[in-house]
Amino acid sequence: MRLDRWLWAARFFKTRSLAVEAIGGGKVQVNGHRAKRAKLVHIGDELLIRRGPFEHRVIVRAIAERRGPAPEAQALYQETAESALRREALSAQLKSISAPVFRTKGRPTKKERRDIDRFRRNGDL
Repeated sequence: MRLDRWLWAARFFKTRSLAVEAIGGGKVQVNGHRAKRAKLVHIGDELLIRRGPFEHRVIVRAIAERRGPAPEAQALYQETAESALRREALSAQLKSISAPVFRTKGRPTKKERRDIDRFRRNGDL
């Protein structure tokens, strides 16, 4: 089965076109080498899939002829223990970082709007 179809069937990507983009962008490796989308995937191959800040290192356990429900898709691969631990640690680290808070005063006042308009027209404030 083609690599792009397998990634789609295993539900790593929502569409085949997203899988193709990831493969073309070098975010998927097969057995340690950058692969093309038509690369044939065999049982026992090791895939490295980068999605966002996370890396999934999986071993192909089965080939599916069609995209099925999530439990069937999860049976197609086995994630390595090291990969799962790294993903969980990174997830915990990202959750501990607080998101930046932007404090604004709200809408500009009438005087501030006039100043902004004057600046846009004349280039002076």
